[in-house]
Amino acid sequence: MTATTLVAPAKLTVSLRVTGVRADGMHLIDAEMVTVDLVDLLTFSEGDGLEIEGATGLPVTADDDNLVRRALRLIDRRAQVRLVKRIPAGAGLGGGSADAAAVFRWAGIDDVDLAASLGADVPFCLAGGRARVTGIGEVIEPLEPVADVFTLVTPPFGCSTPAVYRAWDELGGPTATGPNDLEPAALVVEPRLVEWRDRLADATGAIPVLAGSGSTWFVRGAHPDAGDVVRTTGPY
Repeated sequence: MTATTLVAPAKLTVSLRVTGVRADGMHLIDAEMVTVDLVDLLTFSEGDGLEIEGATGLPVTADDDNLVRRALRLIDRRAQVRLVKRIPAGAGLGGGSADAAAVFRWAGIDDVDLAASLGADVPFCLAGGRARVTGIGEVIEPLEPVADVFTLVTPPFGCSTPAVYRAWDELGGPTATGPNDLEPAALVVEPRLVEWRDRLADATGAIPVLAGSGSTWFVRGAHPDAGDVVRTTGPY
């Protein structure tokens, strides 16, 4: 096998409404997602293993629960994978899902339903670009690309997506005043988010929006002194 390196772009959830809960407990959403130019790098070569470099945020392990290894098992492929993490784990930017989608692209597989069996964000990360995402994340409606710039601030801690959805349920399913229904629940799960929201607001004069289940906050526009500037890209 010739070594092959692929990029795994992060996704930014620009808006998110939770529209219901299925009988199996999975949450239904109506969201707008875009691919941005913050990426992980995956190098595939001969062998069978996973090496991770540069992970930040929530712990990222190279065991069988890692989405890269799960994706390889699902499609019945083997490879030695070197994963360079630039997308913080638990930041609400779909880093693990992006990595799984890169495995699918490496293998030449574009089965959205198969991707959805790994996680709700994997289908969008596989499609890329800009899209309306509904169902539990498996229904992708492509939208016209829009050139845009965002400033992201990611705190030095992550948020657990399952914990945020559980809190949303326990709060009675609140609808946020802003574009992300998960924001009230995320603030309950991780109160430290408030400090980082306010710091970004003070630095930019804009109202920050939580990315997915957190922990990243973002505003539109380039504010280099406030955080990392990324631009929408894709599809990959």
